[in-house]
Amino acid sequence: MTQARKTLLITGGSRGIGAATARLAARDGWNVMISYASAREAADAVVKDCRAAGAEAFATQADTGRTEDIERLFSEAKQRFGALDGLVNNAGVTSRSGRLEDASIATIQNIINVNVTGAILVARAAIPLMSRKHGARGGAIVNLSSAAATLGLGNVYVWYSASKGAIDSLTIGLGQELAADGIRVNAVAPGLIATDIHATTGDPDRANKIAHTVPLGRVGAPEEVADAILYLMSEKASYITGHVLRVGGGR
Repeated sequence: MTQARKTLLITGGSRGIGAATARLAARDGWNVMISYASAREAADAVVKDCRAAGAEAFATQADTGRTEDIERLFSEAKQRFGALDGLVNNAGVTSRSGRLEDASIATIQNIINVNVTGAILVARAAIPLMSRKHGARGGAIVNLSSAAATLGLGNVYVWYSASKGAIDSLTIGLGQELAADGIRVNAVAPGLIATDIHATTGDPDRANKIAHTVPLGRVGAPEEVADAILYLMSEKASYITGHVLRVGGGR
């Protein structure tokens, strides 16, 4: 491991915001490990780009909806890096749009399992590898929330919005809890961003269709969210914790 570089784990790092964050982090001097649920080729492409930027980079298959996968992921992170300086708690899922009464119980349970329980367990697993109370160096956690947490998005997927509201609460509380451990905890709440997550709603062009509702008048790019994440990970944000930063063009 290159000692001058800090170490960063990004869950769900094969595509979209996670992939953009991994590539930017590698260019900014981080060694990077990403997890992916199933998109191995995409994950390998991210790793290749990170290594080309001079980083040590690795990809590990892990479904953060499975406790055993989370445990394996952090065991490998410890083996690779010894300790972590940063975590981007990014892995998440959405579902087809619709009314709550029409959503299946399985759909709702999967959203909560991955987006809430999985995110909490990922944060829990990261603490021993980051906390000064455990002999580590301290660092920063950035959770991925969503503008949906405060917009509600009725008739779209209120269960997803509720899952991201939980992430906001997790961020605020964990920021308080881990301050003495030398760990800052913040979140980024993206708005309409050009990723393939919209395809899972059943309307791949949804973001472009409602771009007119954004005060800045356009859909955002994953790299713009990655910039915000890396800012919160950096020493420039050394006095910020428990904060949810909206990256939504004013929406």
